[in-house]
Amino acid sequence: MKKIIKEILRYLLAAFVISAGVGHFLWPEPFVRIVPDYLPNPLLLVYVSGFFEILGGIGLLIPKVARWAAWGLIALFIAVLPANVYMAMNNIPLGDTIVPNYVLWARLPAQLLLILWAWWYTRE
Repeated sequence: MKKIIKEILRYLLAAFVISAGVGHFLWPEPFVRIVPDYLPNPLLLVYVSGFFEILGGIGLLIPKVARWAAWGLIALFIAVLPANVYMAMNNIPLGDTIVPNYVLWARLPAQLLLILWAWWYTRE
């Protein structure tokens, strides 16, 4: 049963990151707004992160590369953490939705959960 749940959650994580990655290309502006000021070329960074989200999600679904894809997603989740901190510190809305600041800060522990979720797939 644990194995079945793990596989279902693998597909769920893959769908989540692929959807998020596609969103980077279809609606880049909300992502551009949360790129910290000290980083160059925000639009390029949004496209690069979206590409690697899609790649990582697809990789999770391919048994021969799933472990490497999980490590790649962990690296990506860590790499985008400054954007989430920047978003919370500057109270930048989620797209067009203005939310209470505590919701933006709550995204940071959620990022840790994503890292742990991906890490689960680095194990045999």
